[in-house]
Amino acid sequence: MAEPDRIDWPGLMRIGLGQLRLAPEVFWAMTPAEFRCAMEGAGIVPIAGLAPDRASLRALMAAFPDHTKDAALTEE
Repeated sequence: MAEPDRIDWPGLMRIGLGQLRLAPEVFWAMTPAEFRCAMEGAGIVPIAGLAPDRASLRALMAAFPDHTKDAALTEE
């Protein structure tokens, strides 16, 4: 895993040139915000602001648990 303050250029190039099929000159001319929007539009990353915050996620998990404590887990 890359360090938080380091940019994974090979990974970004694989996404930009490979998955998004951008021409190299277009890829290198993009701002980080433009690249993020392109990845969002392609469904590679979630659209910013659409993910629930931590409190909302906890509320959803409480309302819709994967299983209950008294439910028997069986292996087949």
